Amino acid sequence: MKQMVLSEICNLKKRLQFRLHQRLYFASKAILHGDDSLYADVPKPQHKKAERKPYPTSMKVLIARAKKEREARKAQPCRMLEDPPDNGLLVPELVEVAHHVYRARHSLLFGLSKLVQLIPLQRCRYCSEVHVGCVGHEIRTCTAPKSGFRNATHVWRKGGVHDLIFFPKSFHLYDRVGKPRVVHDERYNVPRIPAIVELCIQAGLDLEKYPTRRRTKPVYSIEGRIVDFESMIENDGLGRNVYSKENDVVVDSNLRTNIGEMTKNSMSENASNLLDQLYDDGKNLKELSIRTMDSWFEMISGVKMMMERYNVMTCGYCPEVQVGPKGHKVRICKASKHQSRNGLHAWQEATIDDLVGPNYVWHVRDPDGPDLDNNLKRYYGKAPAVVELCVQAGAPVPDQYRSMMRLDVVLPERDEVDLVA
Repeated sequence: MKQMVLSEICNLKKRLQFRLHQRLYFASKAILHGDDSLYADVPKPQHKKAERKPYPTSMKVLIARAKKEREARKAQPCRMLEDPPDNGLLVPELVEVAHHVYRARHSLLFGLSKLVQLIPLQRCRYCSEVHVGCVGHEIRTCTAPKSGFRNATHVWRKGGVHDLIFFPKSFHLYDRVGKPRVVHDERYNVPRIPAIVELCIQAGLDLEKYPTRRRTKPVYSIEGRIVDFESMIENDGLGRNVYSKENDVVVDSNLRTNIGEMTKNSMSENASNLLDQLYDDGKNLKELSIRTMDSWFEMISGVKMMMERYNVMTCGYCPEVQVGPKGHKVRICKASKHQSRNGLHAWQEATIDDLVGPNYVWHVRDPDGPDLDNNLKRYYGKAPAVVELCVQAGAPVPDQYRSMMRLDVVLPERDEVDLVA
């Protein structure tokens, strides 16, 4: 009898503990994903190179979406695509966004080039770790080869703008619907440009160096294949995109230049000249940092809006990015398991971090204070390198990064680490 009572008590305790852990799990999950939009924890370390990147959209949703498209194709083999940009037309509300993003990127790079000259920036010699400050931190997080001989400590050297933010390159597509893929033999003939610039071009930005085809009528889908009756009627009168192999110069015949769009592109140069005058005359570091951070947020928000409509693909194992409905077929992947794919990339849906590498760094509350200690690393926060540089230059801390920087955490002293729970 006593054994039965004791077993029931143990089972009851286990059930109560399970329910308590379950409630705490769902409460923390609600805070992370929905209830508090300003909450953002310190980003997790990068996945191992042998592992694949997580899918932004679950596989069940992708399978259900593919089944729905296959059923619609069977029900109507020949149909006109109505939704842009799948039908080859532009999304009207995103054309202006593309121009804003292009100008914001130009302004961001200009502001960072000025701030780096005044705010010291350190970069590890062996890995991609970056630190904003006069002296590098003491946190042992180096993952480069043979870092175990140094106890994972970093070897610091002076960094530059290219260490703050990373813009991966993508193949430029002249016709994103008619010829969405670049094959392996065309890898030297098709130019590669920053993926964010390619996204702006496909969304409506016109650059003279990188022409693209603009359609006036939607394309048709016949049993899953794209057919363009406009090119058949006009005998491809909109012009052809020819790349010369000798000089890699784009030669375009019968290209329709838009003077209005070219004037918009020149506004980016005027904006940079205005910032240059502001920096030379006023030398207001705080105002320059605020403008640079505003350009950062304008670029990020615009890219997110365009990525909701325009497809961006990334490799599941390496940082390769391709803007367009499909990934290219160039066999240049050297990541894990590339032998089984014959050098082809394992394409999947990209995220904003794949298109604009933020490069998170440790947040320094007092630049004149002591260096960051390895024993206190769980109390330190992180932020994108661009945000951290602008904050140290005088810009206010953005609300969406306050929790990530852990400004509400009281840092213990170095001799109080053992006393803190």
